[in-house]
Amino acid sequence: MNNLHWLTPDWPAPSTIHSASTLRTGGVSDGTYTSFNLALHVGDEANKVNQNRAILRQRLNLPNEPMWLQQHHGNTVVAADRQTTIPSADASYTSQAGVVCAVMTADCLPLLMCSTDGCHVAAIHAGWRGLQAGIIKNTLAVLPKDILVWLGPAIGVACFEVGDDVRTAFLHNSSAFESAFQANTEGKWQADIYQLARIELALLGVERVYGGDFCTVTDTARFFSYRREHITGRMVTLIWRD
Repeated sequence: MNNLHWLTPDWPAPSTIHSASTLRTGGVSDGTYTSFNLALHVGDEANKVNQNRAILRQRLNLPNEPMWLQQHHGNTVVAADRQTTIPSADASYTSQAGVVCAVMTADCLPLLMCSTDGCHVAAIHAGWRGLQAGIIKNTLAVLPKDILVWLGPAIGVACFEVGDDVRTAFLHNSSAFESAFQANTEGKWQADIYQLARIELALLGVERVYGGDFCTVTDTARFFSYRREHITGRMVTLIWRD
């Protein structure tokens, strides 16, 4: 289900779970950050970002300020309810009610996870480096076995050209990743970041995976895209439980 200014994940999560993925619309930022930029690190005016974050809290009726992360395309996972400062990590999880896990993206893949009993949630920022380095595996390691996953807005396969180094890195992990790369006429590869995530999840025994039908680069009206604009804002994908 889609709202005017955010996506509501279409997955069979328990009623105790709340989640959303923001669009670029409905905020106060302007220029290349128009208009709902939620990131303080991309060059936008801090007062406008803070206004947008206040709008986010009000619009989604958040129980608390999201646990923001300093993302670095790695594989570090932190417990959102145990942080007193902004941690350097690319995923957070919690079993505490009212704690909001959140990640920012503008082409990288945001993943949401929840346990089927509705007691555990997690949010993951997964660029290709994080995927290859095991960010999904590390997050699943701190969650129960029965997990649902939603894949949020990310770069589509037609826009994601990579070199041999990226493909080789994934094939070093498993030959199963070969199907996520398509040779193009330029001697490079079109990588399907959604397929890479699905393969990784399947290898780790997770079968209930939803979403994954967006392209942040081509959908200019709804999404920020670093590859398209370079200087741009960030969307936020977030999850919490009652």
